[in-house]
Amino acid sequence: MKYVVVLGDGMADYPVAELGGKTPLQAANKPQMDALAKKGMLGLVKTIPDGMAPGSDTANLAVLGYDPRKYYSGRSPFEAASMGIALAEEDITFRCNLVTLSDGESYGDRIMVDHSADEISSEESRILLEEVSRYFSTRDIRFYPGVSYRHLMVWRGAPLDWHLTPPHDILGKTVGDHLPGGSFAGIITEMMIESTLFLPRHPQNVVRVARGVRPANAIWLWGEGKKAQLASFNHKYGLKAAMISAVDLLKGIGVCAGMNLIHVAGSTGNLDTDFRGEAQAALAALQDGIDFVYLHIEAPDECGHRQETENKVKSIELIDSLTVKTLKAGLDRLGEPYRIMVLPDHATPLSLRTHTADPVPFLIYDSQHEQNGVCRGFDEQSAEDAGFFLGEGYRLMDLFLRKTEGQ
Repeated sequence: MKYVVVLGDGMADYPVAELGGKTPLQAANKPQMDALAKKGMLGLVKTIPDGMAPGSDTANLAVLGYDPRKYYSGRSPFEAASMGIALAEEDITFRCNLVTLSDGESYGDRIMVDHSADEISSEESRILLEEVSRYFSTRDIRFYPGVSYRHLMVWRGAPLDWHLTPPHDILGKTVGDHLPGGSFAGIITEMMIESTLFLPRHPQNVVRVARGVRPANAIWLWGEGKKAQLASFNHKYGLKAAMISAVDLLKGIGVCAGMNLIHVAGSTGNLDTDFRGEAQAALAALQDGIDFVYLHIEAPDECGHRQETENKVKSIELIDSLTVKTLKAGLDRLGEPYRIMVLPDHATPLSLRTHTADPVPFLIYDSQHEQNGVCRGFDEQSAEDAGFFLGEGYRLMDLFLRKTEGQ
């Protein structure tokens, strides 16, 4: 039996007036997902435990079968694992975003314009992070470049009593109401403020402004945590597993879970990612002895954060026509029994531009047990109408792998 999870990050949403009162999943032309839902199992799953922040970290841990209440130690440690950074027990890690803030004399009055600095390229951001490192690195504080706007700071011996806000949670809001809290908050706040003094005049940002794109004119620190410890996925489920993703968070979760990382050259995490190439890489891995592939696609989430309605619908359609269709055809050719699960990790409503903890739809298709379902297709309302609800998201993997049976 082969297993594939297609995780469309942030696909779920609320009804959108611009789409005639439909959600992007309802508005999208996605015949592949709809067909799988009609022939498989459809339901809702709560991926975010009560009291925990609705992030891709906690949600993807749950989907992979790890109870976030037990295994979650912060977001950035997973990113550190992906980047090959060896952490000591006393190290505290932080996500360091390159962001765009509005102009203003007072830092607190500035607005978080863009958490990704117009999805700055990795090459450009690496140059800017070198400047950040030159200003702020010490014997105990180090900076490491990541992908696009996503970077890392490691602070040896830092406390863990932080109150930090994800920048994508405050898009369009003044930053003064969301400054760091905690016993050493002043140090991080000072770094964030000082970055607005030298980054705007950096030659790389001067060139970006001349090109008509947003400058990466500040850093924003958040997502603190300490070294992660996950049980091996193979030990938990007896399956040789692989992870495909463009973002360090998911790669890091894969590393910590002992999964093989599959790198796809055209995988960007944005709307221009190689949807078909990622599916082909998954199929090649399954042919080469891998039993389980977790294919994470970031694009719908980025479109939700950027409030790009048309692009969010388009991202779902591309996942359907290039990813799911390619996978289904390839698995059929393999001639082995297989199961496909398609779902978001969380909702990223266009109206809010950030994540929510709402239950999300999921479908499970089993090539050996096709059903004649009456659902309209794969979307939030159809999943609710199906009448199956799983309140503990980390149990979904058991259901998918048939360790437990649905009602």
